[in-house]
Amino acid sequence: MRRDKTVATWLAVLGGALGLHRFYLHGPRDWVGWLHPLPTLAGLAGVVRMDNLGQDDRIAWLLIPLLGLSISAAMLAAIVYALTPDERWATHHGQPSRATRWGPVLGAVTALFLGAGVLMATIAFGVQKFFEWQLDPARGAAAAGPSTVADQDAIRSTT
Repeated sequence: MRRDKTVATWLAVLGGALGLHRFYLHGPRDWVGWLHPLPTLAGLAGVVRMDNLGQDDRIAWLLIPLLGLSISAAMLAAIVYALTPDERWATHHGQPSRATRWGPVLGAVTALFLGAGVLMATIAFGVQKFFEWQLDPARGAAAAGPSTVADQDAIRSTT
């Protein structure tokens, strides 16, 4: 079966988070392809949890970055497919070489914009939630103990 580089690139852009590009290239028995939907669906579950329970849901904080990383990984695969030379692609997939023109190039540009944006948003979200968790008064009071000199003096005077 012929494996077209343009089709593989655009499948990675449009459905790569679900592993569609892997199934196209390696068939339905590709175990790596079956791993792609797991973090994607977990991340989507985190989005639904945050929508239903609000921004304070810590489980959603852990799940949502999985979606961003899945999308970013799919965009990276699209860029790699698109930038693979036509001769090397043909040799790797056992088919005659042919020029692919602009399809993979436009896919790579699209993947670069989407992947960079999603990755930056994922990093920003993760760092923000990490610092919110660090500054949580309930967590801080239990973990850090008395925070001021007056609090420490009050504890010493009662003992």
